[in-house]
Amino acid sequence: MMDATLLSVFTGMPAAGELPWPRFELLGETEWIAIAEALGRGEGDLVALFGDDAAVHMAVRGPVALPAGSGIVSLPVPERRFPSVGRHHPPAIRLERTIRDLYGHVPVGAVDARPWLDHGVWGGGAAEPYVFLPVEGEGLHQIPVGPVHAGIIEPGHFRFTANGEVVVRLEERLGYVHKGVEALAVGATLDRAARLAGRVSGDSTVAYALAFARAVEAALGLELPPRARLLRGVLAELERIANHIGDLGAVCNDASFALMLTHCGLLREEVLRACDVLTGHRLMMDRVVPGGLAADLTDEGVERIAKLLDVLEPRFERIVELYDLTPSLLDRTVSTGVVRPDYVRRFAAGGPVGRASGRDFDARRDHAYPPYDRVPPRIVLREAGDVDARLWVRIDEVRESIRLVRGFLSALTPGPVTVALRPVGEAREGASVIEAFRGEVFAFVRLRPDLTVDHLHLRDASWFQWPLLETAIEGNIVADFPLINKSFNCSYSGQDL
Repeated sequence: MMDATLLSVFTGMPAAGELPWPRFELLGETEWIAIAEALGRGEGDLVALFGDDAAVHMAVRGPVALPAGSGIVSLPVPERRFPSVGRHHPPAIRLERTIRDLYGHVPVGAVDARPWLDHGVWGGGAAEPYVFLPVEGEGLHQIPVGPVHAGIIEPGHFRFTANGEVVVRLEERLGYVHKGVEALAVGATLDRAARLAGRVSGDSTVAYALAFARAVEAALGLELPPRARLLRGVLAELERIANHIGDLGAVCNDASFALMLTHCGLLREEVLRACDVLTGHRLMMDRVVPGGLAADLTDEGVERIAKLLDVLEPRFERIVELYDLTPSLLDRTVSTGVVRPDYVRRFAAGGPVGRASGRDFDARRDHAYPPYDRVPPRIVLREAGDVDARLWVRIDEVRESIRLVRGFLSALTPGPVTVALRPVGEAREGASVIEAFRGEVFAFVRLRPDLTVDHLHLRDASWFQWPLLETAIEGNIVADFPLINKSFNCSYSGQDL
């Protein structure tokens, strides 16, 4: 039950078109602080913390939120200052550093005042030295890695402090692939904004496009035809299958078992080629749009997916058997890179990172959006929280995705796959949460009366997973970092906006 003293915090009234994430304007900082303190006590989840030119916004879920279970609270910042949430709830620290970088709003009382996305060159001057947090102790040395890495990987800097080979501290510095997504979205048409959303993190293009589209549809009160709902589920699960298979091979490769990388790479390629035939793009970009789908799937396409699954399933099971029966491989993954259950709960970490440490959350079930409201997924949990557990979550999710896609295809009936978008004569807002292969993606959009975008915020699951990677490496050897890092597979681009 919701604490009555917290219920009284919500002094505003939700505007039309904002369901199922009603937004409330707070009348003062006291209420904002009360919510931050409640989050710090574990009385709810921080879903997102973001800003615009005039206010800061906090999306919350759980007992601290609205009676409906989720909501957004907004605090006007006429003096460009707001009480720090991070001083009470650590998952907010990097988010409020980002707000300061992007909008200049200062989190008063913040425990970390360093920039996050701004590397000191936005104003055209020389970059200031970035001060990493101090570490003290006998026999410690530092190992800087990145931001440029070997192989095909996005840039990010990792500062290790080690005692011999054992890591005692890791600190990340990201932001190298900041693209200015929120600024680029201002004034964009819905078509343009949908393309932009689908490119925030390319391996999750369907998920991001779906999150944006559902936020727009919530703002406009649109109901999609059944065929569009089911086909969106098909595309989302194909994206999950391709990425989970790729991650399985990549983790095993970092454990020096390249044979798995080869097998998984070939299988993932089969999925991507089928996606290319079905949608005209290997990653299925620009297929999901506000109002439905850009194009229908033909009967031949449905048959192609069914045949793909029939071929994929037995081959995938042989790969799983190879992993499970290779002791030298299990020796590298079992008990390596453990994430504590209390950490994933505190950070509301989702996806394989959260579920491998026992956090029972999946937006497909817990926010029950179409088509999962009719065909809910079976949620896979593990308790060990190590690399092996994160791999098994992925393995079982591939199996479940195959089941879901078959179910969606069997339920298809002829019909339209889009509805018309018409201006409603007033500004509207909407928000959504969907489940990408890494975890939940949150989207908030404010639309102008002409259906151009006034503000867009997209929050990747990686925001709440990157900090846990720093904890997972502690006590492990430096050589195991690539293995642990890949078992997380956080998005640099998605986090860097």
